[in-house]
Amino acid sequence: MKKRKIKRTPASGDKKSSIRAKLTALIVPAVVLMIVILIVISAYFSTQRIKQMATDELASSISNQADNISAWMNENLADFSSIKYMIEQTKPDDKGLQAIIDSTYGYNSNAADGMHIGEADGTVIKPSESDFSTSDPTSSTWYQQGTTSVSMHFGSAYENSEGTKVISATGMIDDGSDQIKVIGADLTLDKISTIVNSGVKMADAKAMLIDTNDNTILASPDNTLSGKTLDRNSDSALLKGIAGHVATMQYSNDTIANNLVDFEQIEGTDWLLVSYIPTQTIFAGVNQMVIILVILGIIAAFGISVLINAVVSKVTAPISDITKNITAMSNGDFTIDVKQQSNDEIGAMSGSVAEFVTKMRAMITKINEESAKLKQQSDSSDEVSKSMLDDSMSQSKAMKNLNDTVDQLSKAVNDIAENATTLAMVVSDTKDKSSKAGESMKSTVELSQKGRGDMEKLSAAMGEIENANTALVESIGEVGSASEEITKIVEVISEIADETNLLSLNASIEAARAGESGKGFAVVASQIGSLATNSAESAQNISKLISKVKSLINTVVGQANSSAESIKANTVLINTAVSTFDEIYKNIQDSDQIIRDMVSDVDKVNDVAANVAAISEEQAASSDEILKTSEDMVEKAENITKSSQEVKDNSKELADTSDTLTGYVNRFKI
Repeated sequence: MKKRKIKRTPASGDKKSSIRAKLTALIVPAVVLMIVILIVISAYFSTQRIKQMATDELASSISNQADNISAWMNENLADFSSIKYMIEQTKPDDKGLQAIIDSTYGYNSNAADGMHIGEADGTVIKPSESDFSTSDPTSSTWYQQGTTSVSMHFGSAYENSEGTKVISATGMIDDGSDQIKVIGADLTLDKISTIVNSGVKMADAKAMLIDTNDNTILASPDNTLSGKTLDRNSDSALLKGIAGHVATMQYSNDTIANNLVDFEQIEGTDWLLVSYIPTQTIFAGVNQMVIILVILGIIAAFGISVLINAVVSKVTAPISDITKNITAMSNGDFTIDVKQQSNDEIGAMSGSVAEFVTKMRAMITKINEESAKLKQQSDSSDEVSKSMLDDSMSQSKAMKNLNDTVDQLSKAVNDIAENATTLAMVVSDTKDKSSKAGESMKSTVELSQKGRGDMEKLSAAMGEIENANTALVESIGEVGSASEEITKIVEVISEIADETNLLSLNASIEAARAGESGKGFAVVASQIGSLATNSAESAQNISKLISKVKSLINTVVGQANSSAESIKANTVLINTAVSTFDEIYKNIQDSDQIIRDMVSDVDKVNDVAANVAAISEEQAASSDEILKTSEDMVEKAENITKSSQEVKDNSKELADTSDTLTGYVNRFKI
């Protein structure tokens, strides 16, 4: 029989989704979600790391600025102190003092107008070329600041007589006189701002210098703020936040108004250096990196999706073929051609299915052949039974006619002599009919014997069918056992995937602890975790598929068991038919013997007819005996008719059984 491949067309409304679509729908979103999570985590940790680096760099920068400002202050104070020391050591006269003061003009670029001296009597000594002026030195801020310290020091910012914000380096002079003298030098806040902001090492970072005694802003990148007081009610959120830290003396780094801010006190002064940089500048690189990560993530998601689809398609292709084949088998189609395309568990399953299909095809072919033989034998038995029924009905009719004749003979025993010739003719006719009946009965015996042998062959064939069906169930059981072994292997794969996932998580934790040096390892650990998750999900889906295969196998086993029950029932009917044939055969043998006896009796009647004249006196007794024998023959003829009818009915039942068995076999396509 020619093999052909079956392509099953789903019925209307039969909506089925493929395993490939399910796996793709589950795995791809999971991969995309993992990529998004990795991007978010990377962005978060990158932001934190860059923020920490910026904080450290800002702290280093502000510390360097503070050191530079301290060095600048000490350098200027050293210059001014050297002049003060010279005056105190030489104790010059007025002319000499003026000469020393004149020499300070232009000597220090930070105090271009040089140094000046104010005395308690209102006298002011300044460089001749200096534009410095004061009407009453004792009431001026610089003079009053100088009277508080013998050593040179910087005081608070103030506005000089020209309306310019300055700070003064002042100190008392001990020239041996009893008069209080203060020497000082003025520095503008613009100069301080230049010095403060020149020390900023970070791009876009800025700094301001605050005198914490009165919260005066000594230096600021915004010149309009220099000399102003820092206010907590300021319109600027940055200045407001800085004022809050200064008021509470909390000088730790903080984020204020989208600016990373750090504080550093200038050693030996009440000055506070504040450095700040916009967070937007800090995170600009992070934002670029996040954009790059998003682009790479989209590319990776697309590439992984294509790869997953290709892998899933390759993995599920054999399973799809097995599913189509099993579906065709469940529909009774065994014309499918199953090929083993691999050496793995799925390939072994395909091989088992192919072996099962081969065995089922051979068994169904054999059943079909035996069913055809059974049909042919049942048709032959039906014809024989019809012939037997016709012959028995003819015999019964003949027996009735004979009985009527014998009855008439008994009544007309007194006329027997006159009708001797007629009796001889009747007896001769009866003898011919009896001979025919004997021949017919002999033929019936031979046919019955042949029918009995055929029924025994049919019973043996049904036994072979039952054995083949049992072998089929055992083969299906072996397939189920193979499915259980596959399930165990899938469970081992799931456990390995779980262990791998746990190792991936531990590796990710260790990589996170390692910081920058562990980033590459973290990516590898993440990929291993993704692979473990994909393997676990694939193993779960394979387990579900095997469960479905087991269900289909159970369905086939149920159908095979149903066929076995039908075969057993047919075997019982055939055995019953064999028993019926045995009874028919026995009855026919008895009938044959009776007919032989009847022929013998007819011969006797013929002898009686020949000698009727001589033994007419004995005819009455003989006629009674003949009448009784005739009645027995009629009764036996009727029994033969009934037996023939039963044979016919059994033949019809056997034909119906053969049709039923053929119908069962025709459900399968081979």
